[in-house]
Amino acid sequence: MLLSREFKVFPLTLLAAWPIGCAGEAPGDEASIQVAADEEADRAERGGASPALVRADSCEDVASTVKARLIEAMEAQLESSLSEAMAAATYSCENYGEEEEEEEEEEEEESDAASEYSETNTQVADVDEADFVKNDGGYLYVLADGRFRVLDAWPAAQAHALSSVKIKGTPRRMYVHADTAVIYSSLDEMVGDGGYGECTYGYDCDFTGDGHKLQITVLDISNRARPRRIREVVFNGSYLNSRRVGKDVHTAVVFPELEVPGLTYWPDSLPQTYCGLQDDGFTQTEVQALFEKVRLANLKRIEAAPLSKLLPSVTDARLVGNKVHIKRGPLSSCSEVYLAQTGDTRGFLSLVSFAIGEQTPVEASTIMSRPGAVYGTKDSLYVAVRHWRDPDDAWFAGLEEDVTDATTVHKFALAPGGGAAEYAASGVVKGRVLNQFAMDEHHGAFRIATTSGYLPDPNVHSTVSVLREQGSRLVEIGRIDDIAPTEDIRSVRFRGDVGFVVTFKKTDPLFVLDLADPAAPGIKGELKIPGFSTYMHLMDRDHLLTMGYDADDQGDFAWFQGIQLQVIDVSDLANPEVLDKEVIGTRGSTSEAATDHLAFTYFKARDLLAVPMTICEGGGGGEYGDLMTFSGLLVYRVTVDGGFTLLGGVPHEEPETPQAWSGKCNNWWTDSASKVKRSVFMEDWVFSIAPDLVNVASLDDLAHPAVSIPLTGH
Repeated sequence: MLLSREFKVFPLTLLAAWPIGCAGEAPGDEASIQVAADEEADRAERGGASPALVRADSCEDVASTVKARLIEAMEAQLESSLSEAMAAATYSCENYGEEEEEEEEEEEEESDAASEYSETNTQVADVDEADFVKNDGGYLYVLADGRFRVLDAWPAAQAHALSSVKIKGTPRRMYVHADTAVIYSSLDEMVGDGGYGECTYGYDCDFTGDGHKLQITVLDISNRARPRRIREVVFNGSYLNSRRVGKDVHTAVVFPELEVPGLTYWPDSLPQTYCGLQDDGFTQTEVQALFEKVRLANLKRIEAAPLSKLLPSVTDARLVGNKVHIKRGPLSSCSEVYLAQTGDTRGFLSLVSFAIGEQTPVEASTIMSRPGAVYGTKDSLYVAVRHWRDPDDAWFAGLEEDVTDATTVHKFALAPGGGAAEYAASGVVKGRVLNQFAMDEHHGAFRIATTSGYLPDPNVHSTVSVLREQGSRLVEIGRIDDIAPTEDIRSVRFRGDVGFVVTFKKTDPLFVLDLADPAAPGIKGELKIPGFSTYMHLMDRDHLLTMGYDADDQGDFAWFQGIQLQVIDVSDLANPEVLDKEVIGTRGSTSEAATDHLAFTYFKARDLLAVPMTICEGGGGGEYGDLMTFSGLLVYRVTVDGGFTLLGGVPHEEPETPQAWSGKCNNWWTDSASKVKRSVFMEDWVFSIAPDLVNVASLDDLAHPAVSIPLTGH
């Protein structure tokens, strides 16, 4: 039962100005606090929320906003508890329910390098993305079983483990640049309530980080046989995403929603029950008074909380010569923090930068923001944050009345040489963003594709918005709206003045967008085929190489089926055409590459494609395949003229038989579950990488790996 308005004894305050010092001195009286809250509420009602961030003038300004968010959240939760207590004071239990560290020492070995080799599959040329596998043609670097591992990978037929270093926590991603490795690991200590963890394809997950403290470990690997730890940087926040441009590393770190220890949400003297408080002698007036005491006590705790405990901080330990230099403190000074004007934001996000090979402290730009999807170029980094409309909160001014989900976009200008990025501008668009590929910057115009609503709502549709920076705002200058009504976005890719959007409900409409005039974008062409693509790769200027799922049309909807690869000719933008199609397995077949582009390896130099696969056979319609017939890495030759030619597969698990069934085919399309996670080509060899093993095979004999290298133990 919800609390009726006549029982509400305290307001939901939104403090705009709170005279509190940097160390957390007590504020003014409650009347002045309420006046400030009322003024802020009036402003929000008149103009709506704004996506723009405002630079803090002082520590008092930061404290005011931070603690206002804390009070707002505290009172909302307390009001919910009061609602339960008021119901319990109304109903007797009789009628309740009627309404309802270590290093391996080996001699360094000389290693040649392959003449041609594949690298990390990144979205933007010359902008590296962190992954747990890196390759330089001579050595393969892998994070596995808690260690940074170096494999001497060339010549491939003699590939072997060379060295490993234990990394604190759970190592997850890294960069390797010249003779340095930069490793991101999640420590055991939680910072907040956790999150979705790994989210690369945001159809049914959100970009939150994993809720664990982040450590960055820097290794000197000039001697590959004996990597040497030279720096450890620990944050009281979690890894969100990152980019490397040359020697500059830019890392988005998300900090948990602010909390103050000791807050309570139920009076100690009041039994915590859903009914019968009146039987215990508690009247509604007494219940209200008890909750008011809790509220005032919580206010005092929030008021007394030192600001230093609420802001992002860092511990940076650097090895200089033979001495370790440790620096602890806030990531950004108060005057460098940008504050949000939206009521659903109670945490911080910092873009941390440093230059590989430099000994200077890390630099950071900090904004008040929830986490989101990250897109980066050589000069800019964007964070796209999803928002859902709350009827009790101010909504974004300028959006249509019927818009219930929106995405704010925050832009940072990157600085060379490891300098702090500069917060540049913010904007808001209707709908929610799918992933990083739904964003793109071209000639100063930022394009973003979003979906409004959720299937099977018939009002679901998609939008491509074009924004341009104007002062501190990202202003919409063009829009294509109502794309594919009743369908939602499954993949996006931009290429210069052209965009490609795939939506789905029962067929796969590929929309070709003409973005040459940012102020007047439009749909140039359309192609409808069964199934849908979850990833589109730019094979060349005139061809897309796509991956996704086949589909079985059922009239009002369609069942997803096996993995589907396609080569699509887009040389005539008005008339895109499928040149070749390959369907792998049946419903339940899965691939890491379907939802994580880092697992998709297209080796253009030799027309080779490698995709991790778990192949299931049998089933059909809505029935899953009943037998896993292959688990490993599939390798194709792919050309525009010849389409897909299967060269074979590198196995990692024994196939199932009716007598040895292990239930590996109940895979939902958004949850990749293939045993193999990554692959690397070196000339005519392929490295198939699973969490426990690297298999090295010649293209002439993929079924029989020449070398197997364990990734467990020392």
